[in-house]
Amino acid sequence: MLGWALVFAVLAILAGVLGFGALAGLAATIAKVLFVVFLALLVVSFIIRAFRGQSVV
Repeated sequence: MLGWALVFAVLAILAGVLGFGALAGLAATIAKVLFVVFLALLVVSFIIRAFRGQSVV
């Protein structure tokens, strides 16, 4: 999922450089949403592993 966020971020930068403002905004929004979902799942994963007594590192 983090990989997809990076892909959309690069797509947003490339579209912005080429002058496609609407596409750049859409790609940036998708990248932000995917990154937030990734972070939320990461935190939930750390919490579950901590409750099970497993290493979170």
